[in-house]
Amino acid sequence: MKKWVYLFSEGNADMRNLLGGKGANLAEMTNIGLPVPQGFTITTEACTQYYEDGRKINDEIMGQVMEYVEKIEAMNEKKFGDLKNPLLVSVRSGARASMPGMMDTILNLGLNDEVVAAMIAGNPDPKFERFVYDSYRRFIQMFSDVVMEVGKKYFEKLIDDMKNEKGVEYDVDLDASDLKKLAEQFKAEYKNQLGKDFPSDPVEQLKLAIEAVFRSWDNPRANVYRRDNDIPYSWGTAVNVMPMVFGNLNNESGTGVAFTRDPATGEKKLMGEFLKNAQGEDVVAGVRTPMPITQMEQEFPEAFKQFTEVCETLETHYRDMQDMEFTVENKKLYMLQCRNGKRTAQAALKIACDLVDEGMRTEEEAVAMIDPRNLDTLLHPQFDTAALAAAKPLGKGLGASPGAACGKIVFTAEDAQSWNARGEQVVLVRLETSPEDITGMKSAQGILTVRGGMTSHAAVVARGMGRCCVSGCGDIIMDEENKRFSLGGKEFHEGDEISIDGTTGNIYDGIIKTIDASIVGDFDRIMSWADKYRKMKVRTNADTPADAKKARELGAEGIGLCRTEHMFFSEDRIEIFREMICSDTVEEREKALDKILPYQQRDFEELYEALEGCPVTIRFLDPPLHEFVPTEEEDIKKLAYALGKSIERVKSIISSLHEFNPMMGHRGLRLAVTYPEIARMQTKAVIRAAVAVNKKHPEWNMKPEIMIPLTSEAKEYQYVKKIVVDTAAEELKASGETLDYEVGTMIETPRAAVTADAIAKEADFFCFGTNDLTQMTYGFSRDDAGKFLNAYYDKKIMENDPFVKLDQEGVGKLMKMAVDMGKAGNPSLHIGICGEHGGDPSSVEFCANVGLDYVSCSPFRVPIARLSAAQAAISQAAAKKEESGSKADDSKKSFVDDETKARLKEAAEKAQEIAKDLAETTAEVGKAGLAALKAGIEEAKKVYSEKRDN
Repeated sequence: MKKWVYLFSEGNADMRNLLGGKGANLAEMTNIGLPVPQGFTITTEACTQYYEDGRKINDEIMGQVMEYVEKIEAMNEKKFGDLKNPLLVSVRSGARASMPGMMDTILNLGLNDEVVAAMIAGNPDPKFERFVYDSYRRFIQMFSDVVMEVGKKYFEKLIDDMKNEKGVEYDVDLDASDLKKLAEQFKAEYKNQLGKDFPSDPVEQLKLAIEAVFRSWDNPRANVYRRDNDIPYSWGTAVNVMPMVFGNLNNESGTGVAFTRDPATGEKKLMGEFLKNAQGEDVVAGVRTPMPITQMEQEFPEAFKQFTEVCETLETHYRDMQDMEFTVENKKLYMLQCRNGKRTAQAALKIACDLVDEGMRTEEEAVAMIDPRNLDTLLHPQFDTAALAAAKPLGKGLGASPGAACGKIVFTAEDAQSWNARGEQVVLVRLETSPEDITGMKSAQGILTVRGGMTSHAAVVARGMGRCCVSGCGDIIMDEENKRFSLGGKEFHEGDEISIDGTTGNIYDGIIKTIDASIVGDFDRIMSWADKYRKMKVRTNADTPADAKKARELGAEGIGLCRTEHMFFSEDRIEIFREMICSDTVEEREKALDKILPYQQRDFEELYEALEGCPVTIRFLDPPLHEFVPTEEEDIKKLAYALGKSIERVKSIISSLHEFNPMMGHRGLRLAVTYPEIARMQTKAVIRAAVAVNKKHPEWNMKPEIMIPLTSEAKEYQYVKKIVVDTAAEELKASGETLDYEVGTMIETPRAAVTADAIAKEADFFCFGTNDLTQMTYGFSRDDAGKFLNAYYDKKIMENDPFVKLDQEGVGKLMKMAVDMGKAGNPSLHIGICGEHGGDPSSVEFCANVGLDYVSCSPFRVPIARLSAAQAAISQAAAKKEESGSKADDSKKSFVDDETKARLKEAAEKAQEIAKDLAETTAEVGKAGLAALKAGIEEAKKVYSEKRDN
């Protein structure tokens, strides 16, 4: 029979996957001799089985649970449901990854009318009677809410009514008779809501509570938390059942929560709160104002002294800041939980550095301790904590780009520019953004969109700029024409003030105070350690010198993606580019492109200067041309006049550019095949800019990288590469200079991945464009997927947005195939990634594992990528070390040679023959046969032992 249940004394900290974090830590605290009420843990595998069995606890699991109830009854000298000495228990969740507040807990389980009456009869003290009824009403309320899903509000109203009737402010001021009456009212409300009596059988209570905890693994808040923190649904939660200790027993008792270091700043000092005559839920729920943990020393000096010793023991043992829950019952301390405490990014950096300085951690361990995602909060303005706590969100979208933004609402990119020019801070609100909005986005403090996901245009560009962005707020009712929208029951107009939180996705009415993010010295220290241990390079996606300089400040080692199309949208260039698009002949197009060439060359020179000799990868024109043409009547007229064409002719050209599926249409290198003059102009700009900068800075040894987008077929890549090489040769010959450069391609289509060996023969490098590769592998649009992905999450078809977290099973396999085939076809090939996944920690780790040379991400995600790359390298090194150690252990175990194995086999066979022959005779002879079999086994053991000893 499978083991579904473990006593705390049977586990340890290494069994986290099976026992969950809470269960493993309770076991570990038991092992090191701390005062833990002795209970048991129902495994995470039992949770998985619960779901496989149709959300039911099977008889085998429940049988083991009751067997272990008997064991803790004996250990605690109390009996479950007994009237003389009842065992009351708590039932708590405990996933392998900490999920504070996401799942459910039930306290005081095992109480019923009979047990309550018997407990009171055995102790006539009125204070004890009050404690019993206090525990009973708490249990009824918690069980009703958590297990039977009867809302708290019904019970809270009854409590408020009772306090009003008695003229008191706090629950603690109600006496025994009040609490007894409340318990009766609670049971009546339970029956009123559910149509049946409150369950009195402790065994039934226990089973229902365990099911409720398993069920809470799939509650909405837990599902959201898991998606946000990369916790797989398949892990499940454990359940911890432990005897109750009572902080609400009397004024000699209490409960508290504490941290061994300040979780906000990282300062090394005991932080926490404590409440007398209370249970843990009172501290967490804020029912009463707790006292600082240090005040506990005056109330319970002995327990406090022991607690501080426990804190030191736990931090030394786990070598990390600890978050602990504890109870004092009659001045005696009991530890109910410990875990590595949640902390701010600032605190995480300080704690990691301090632990190294204190000799508790190595540099590698310090780097591995920090969640890379938390670094975002150090790099963007944030709302003031107190001001944010006082504000109520009107709505919520996707936190697409971190930071805090507040200002006056504008509805167009032009208005954002003009309002900003006159000194106004603005938030740009759009149905969705397009490349044309880029200048307005730069002028805005933040961007709010109704449509689009985490990799929509607004999200990607905002992250690149370091602008706060909330995307995909579908609750907004937009009226762009009249410059107004409705949200949360309020209508907003142009000029009204709002605030948006790009980390949480929350949207607020009015202006919320912001504070500048601060990067403390510990940040640089951690990053220097990360750079010391990582193997992969980290580049940035940048299109402007300002972005490039910011990325360099944050540690970028080059540009992995310069999107040249963004350079065409400024006012002095877009008209020329539109002339090129609407030209009828090659000559007309070349004439327009000649006008753009100096702008493009200057752009590249500025980028080269900003990067100071670091690699710069320039992607040639990628979007379909329809994104550049005008849509407004006035702009069309203006273009027609500039071209000397009729308005109807220009409209006809614009109409001809329409595509039913533009993201899979006439774009990328297909444009260069159709219009090679575009590729020639961009090649000239790249080479001329590099030659010019090389003359000024010969020590930089410029080597530009030209990236051809959207290759699917080796022949089309060869065709475009020839245009690039021939044009570059002409330019270098004309300049009289020599210059090394590389030509590579993006791997963005499944066909490119599966034919990577052929493409690699002609390419100097590959770069994965995982936004498009994901889109084409799944076959859905990244901008529209948000409409149905929530249904996929709810039905457990998918756990994450594949545009945010790389799909390692599908897209990842294509990447691995392309890496292996590409490097086999061209050993000098270097490979990177420049999709948005380049800044996602789990995706960066995958890239390291499949052998990429670099990742490239938006400037403000560079530190995240640096840290993630270091963690991947440290993890790989640890795995190799463990593997080599395992092999060494295996070689030590292999001391039985072939000759000895043959002798052992022969001895066993003889024993079997003797036993078989003798078993067919009389019983007496059968006994002799058994003796002979034993003798044969002893002989075999002797041979084995001799060999082992030698």
